Amino acid sequence: MIKLFVGLGNPGPEYENTRHNAGFWWIDALARELKVTLVPERSYWGLMARTTINGQNVWLLEPQTFMNLSGKSVGALARFFKIQPEEVLVVHDELDFEPGTVKLKQGGSHGGHNGLRDIHAQLGSHNYWRLRVGIGHPGDKSEVANWVLKKPAPDQMKLIEDSIIHSLKSWPEIVAGQMDKATQAIHTSKAPRPKPPRKPAPDAAPTTPENA
Repeated sequence: MIKLFVGLGNPGPEYENTRHNAGFWWIDALARELKVTLVPERSYWGLMARTTINGQNVWLLEPQTFMNLSGKSVGALARFFKIQPEEVLVVHDELDFEPGTVKLKQGGSHGGHNGLRDIHAQLGSHNYWRLRVGIGHPGDKSEVANWVLKKPAPDQMKLIEDSIIHSLKSWPEIVAGQMDKATQAIHTSKAPRPKPPRKPAPDAAPTTPENA
């Protein structure tokens, strides 16, 4: 089961609506769902909430260390409460997925994500779970740093928000450790497919003001 939900992002109002903070957005939504309030916890360098679900303690955490030092916060809380890596779910932005796509996985490399890189180091393991929220890619590797620290366009933001709402429906299964069931539900896309353009009939006359 998952005991610790972590959302990655950067603290401060200047970063609040930037793509890199998609993990914070997910945890904020989960906190509203569970009716808990994240409060500053100096011992864990983050905003934290604690609740009980079906008799099991569950923690929500948003590290306030800035992205590159996310593991400092996650590691401190996990060690103190003896939470194992496989009981941790980290929600983060994913460049390789378009907005609207969200996927669940366990383990694997950090893929160059600096927040995950530090969590790898602090937990001493890559065996924790990740929920990857698609934010799209700028198309040029040199633009990635600027891309993640900018606000999404309104249409992209709507897709990201919809993907968060969609994946959040599986939190009970995630808490219960029913990861196969959660994965199947989360990976079922709710995004509408674009309709193909309509083609005129082969013998149709072109539409003009005269015959419209």
